[in-house]
Amino acid sequence: MANASAKRIAQQNADAIKNLRLGMIISAVLSLLPRILFRRGSLSPKTFGFWIYVLSLVPSIFLSRYLERIGSPRRDPTTGTLISAGEDLNRPGIIEWCFDVVYVTWACQIGSGVFGTWFWWLYLVIPLYATYKLWFGVISPMLLGRSAATPADEQPAAQEPTSKRQEKLRKRADRGDPRVRTQTSKR
Repeated sequence: MANASAKRIAQQNADAIKNLRLGMIISAVLSLLPRILFRRGSLSPKTFGFWIYVLSLVPSIFLSRYLERIGSPRRDPTTGTLISAGEDLNRPGIIEWCFDVVYVTWACQIGSGVFGTWFWWLYLVIPLYATYKLWFGVISPMLLGRSAATPADEQPAAQEPTSKRQEKLRKRADRGDPRVRTQTSKR
């Protein structure tokens, strides 16, 4: 069963890596094609938009390669059996944020090619979101002594989940069942 799970993760990772590679090519074509056809001047190294585009390639390529490296399944070269499925690329957290940065970068590249350099303002979503998560997850709880959870999140945490058996024993104890009293007094 564990091997089936590893094979499933390896297949999902291979699909995600294939989509990353395809996305890199499509975003480059959809970004450069409108510039070549309609605004040749925007491809000049003298323009601000050109340098933003070139600089945006750095995180896009770096994070794509990082995700490929950690998500690539490793197989035995002689038999082809799966050695390691790689990290699960569908996992939330840092991996999810890496995908988000890559997607926002692609959107900015395509949008700036189609609509103009003002579209790069969308790229500010990344540091704004990082600042938000840092403030409410780390800095605010540390400096102001607040918990990282919101009050709505604290409500369910206060109630401890009980199993059906525990609930049944609690009801028996409330009725005064002697079997329950002897069990609780032994502890």
